Amino acid sequence: MKLYHLRQQQVLPITIEEAWSFFSNPANLARITPETLGFKIIFISGDDREMYPGQIICYKIRVLPLFTTFWMTEIKHVHEPYYFSDEQRFGPYSFWNHQHHFRELPEGIEMTDELAYAIPYGWLGRLAHKIFVGPKIKEVFQYREKILNRIYPNTMVINRSA
Repeated sequence: MKLYHLRQQQVLPITIEEAWSFFSNPANLARITPETLGFKIIFISGDDREMYPGQIICYKIRVLPLFTTFWMTEIKHVHEPYYFSDEQRFGPYSFWNHQHHFRELPEGIEMTDELAYAIPYGWLGRLAHKIFVGPKIKEVFQYREKILNRIYPNTMVINRSA
């Protein structure tokens, strides 16, 4: 299984409390996801306003123009207001781990996304990653940059690697 990585850092001109409030609320994920993905939350376990370890979130997402799939993630770790991680339990990837880190700086909050994922189907999955999946994931994170800069003007991207 080939494991892929993406790391992105942005500095947001907000407090750590504001960052945590925004990013730990699953409903805000739809705000920072491209509309072309048809992203829709269909279930959130427990209190949908407060994240906790073991929380299950289910979505529908369009992975191809005419193909929508079910995706279930579990919130694995929460260290408010500095860190949380989610992992896919069921969905289009054979592995998905997304870590969200928040660190206070004089100019705001440094937000770091660290994503590790794998595609099923062996060599066919690796080819799909090169042609479609990898560029699509980069596009999603670039879209997030753009939207976050609209929501929080003067957001700075300080590191992006894939």
